[in-house]
Amino acid sequence: MLSAESALWLQFAVFAVATVVILVAGSKMSFLADRIADQTGFGEALTGAVLLGAATSLPGVITSAWTAYNGYASLAYSNAIGGIAVQSLFLVVADFFYRRANLEHAGADISNIINGSVLIALLGIMLAASLGPDITVFAIHPASILIFVGYVYGLSLAQSSSVDPMWRVTPTHETKEDEPDDEAKHTPLKRTIPGFLLCLVLVGIAGFAVAQIGTTFVSSLDVSQGLVGTLLTSTVTSLPELVTAIAAVRAGSPQLAVGGIIGGNAFDTLFAGVADIAYRNGSIYHAITDGERFLTAIVIAMTAIFVLGMLQRERRNIGFEGWIVAALYVIAVASLVTMG
Repeated sequence: MLSAESALWLQFAVFAVATVVILVAGSKMSFLADRIADQTGFGEALTGAVLLGAATSLPGVITSAWTAYNGYASLAYSNAIGGIAVQSLFLVVADFFYRRANLEHAGADISNIINGSVLIALLGIMLAASLGPDITVFAIHPASILIFVGYVYGLSLAQSSSVDPMWRVTPTHETKEDEPDDEAKHTPLKRTIPGFLLCLVLVGIAGFAVAQIGTTFVSSLDVSQGLVGTLLTSTVTSLPELVTAIAAVRAGSPQLAVGGIIGGNAFDTLFAGVADIAYRNGSIYHAITDGERFLTAIVIAMTAIFVLGMLQRERRNIGFEGWIVAALYVIAVASLVTMG
């Protein structure tokens, strides 16, 4: 029989292993997603939103669903919102690795701008739901359904704009058009899909481990659910986004990097809907604390700044959007620690 201290150290070890699995499998998924983008003929930004964003978000959605089902409402919600916050910070980190130009300048794309705008709208719905009447149908708040519908509609807007754009980004010397890799075009899709699915399974298993251990940390370490979700589980389950964004910019695919983060963030709003369905004690939006509501408002501001960055398109170095987003993240974390 393990002592309480030994059991806690064992949990830390498993948590570390799960983190490594997410890092390695997430890195591989970046490469395979880019290949699938070339093989299917989709634009990089659209693929980042749909394929890469959804796939790398798998550990996060598992964490939010499992913790909500077990009654940890704030942990489930803060894992979703905290993931969006830290992934926004990851985009700033990726900007440091893109030496050619400002990342938002090079990665500006109508699909990415639409996904960013949709993300702001979905976050607004979540915040409004938490402040509005506590209404549920079968213990599910109507806002959760609206989030799913809004996300699908946003994808359709991004798809139509990619096929027949009514607004175009002005090409510059710093931008890079999506040009399919010749080797990828001649590689059968059936050779790429199995590896991608294997990575998906590994990341999913690791995500479940993170969810299990996250709930244990709340009780064992006597810390708030919001802090564990915002600083721990969301950061670990979001590591694929960091790996894939850096890998994409180093491979010269800024649109995939920006699309992966923003598209992944839009997908992550579905965590709240899934968590609300899994949470059987009523509306999850009314079970969270003011700390999670404050973080939601900060994330709305962070996303709006990124959209402005893609519209303004500063050419060199880290643009104004990067510094502001980094500052907002620090303010959010400091405020959450103060609020407990």
